[in-house]
Amino acid sequence: MHKKLFIPGPVEVRPDVLEKMATPMIGHRSKDASALQRRISDNMRKLFYTESEILLSTTSGSGLMEGAVRSCTAKRAAVFSVGSFGNRWYEMATSNNVPADLFEVEWGTPTTPELVDEVLSTGKYDLITITHNETSTGVMNPVEEIAEVMKKYPEVVYCLDTVSSAAGTKIEVDKLGVDICITSTQKAIGLPPGLAICTFSEKAVERAKKVPHRGLYLDLLSLYEYIQKKDYQYPSTPSLSHMYALDYQLDRIMNEEGLENRFERHKAMAEVVRAWAREHFEIFPDQRYLSNTLTNIKNTTGMDISALNKKLGERGFQISNGYGKLKDKTFRIAHMADCQMEDINEVLSVLDEVLGFK
Repeated sequence: MHKKLFIPGPVEVRPDVLEKMATPMIGHRSKDASALQRRISDNMRKLFYTESEILLSTTSGSGLMEGAVRSCTAKRAAVFSVGSFGNRWYEMATSNNVPADLFEVEWGTPTTPELVDEVLSTGKYDLITITHNETSTGVMNPVEEIAEVMKKYPEVVYCLDTVSSAAGTKIEVDKLGVDICITSTQKAIGLPPGLAICTFSEKAVERAKKVPHRGLYLDLLSLYEYIQKKDYQYPSTPSLSHMYALDYQLDRIMNEEGLENRFERHKAMAEVVRAWAREHFEIFPDQRYLSNTLTNIKNTTGMDISALNKKLGERGFQISNGYGKLKDKTFRIAHMADCQMEDINEVLSVLDEVLGFK
């Protein structure tokens, strides 16, 4: 039995999107490949509300996260963390011998603009990383407020992880002053895992030129320079299958659903799940900073979440246990990508039945 996924990635993928991945191959050095990758870049600029260049990588989002901190830290990175994936960015930096400091807050609370200002005012850092939407805690950081602080530090390269939020909530990259905004395909974009995407500003380009040891495969400057010279082709063989599906999906998002409608759908689904969580449990994170793509719920009854998921699986559904140190203390229901309100109502109805709420 196929289990309908309500987990924070991978997500349910529409059959027509999956079918696009079976499109016959073309040469990745052909004009058709250039046209495909250029269309994707043009539409991703629209999705990110940016004029910056777009880079594609046959990796998960973690690949471009590592590439960003390695390629663009000339002095020292300040890594702000609100959960497991912020901490991962710090591990990436230190394992690549990139000087970095970790600024982690209590799980369930956000990175505040005051904290960012306090850290950057020291003058020690020339790059920061922020997690926009942290799936381990269900926190969505106040990036609009952080953007006001970043205006004071124009020399600092700003990296933003939007892996679990891009295409599910509005992220105006240029307005926010973000230099490298990173996402991947298996979450709110609604594709299988395997492709990552990021913006790459002129400031990031100039910074990377000053960093001597950027690696090879994940050197963002080399990706940038190659697509300029080779008309949106890449130095290594890309996943054309993902690109066929992404090209199709972006066209559908832009021209069939519409970006604003997609964002509103995600908000509406989030509100329904939050209302259910408040009725029967408690929401884990600070209520002022809730994710629009995932809800993290306190296990106030002490139930066996693995056993719950087993019962759900027998009915064809899957939610997610808590992540890391929150395992069994919380559980998570994702509402992202091409999930519809009827899907949310269905899974909540099944949860009511399994948990004896009706």
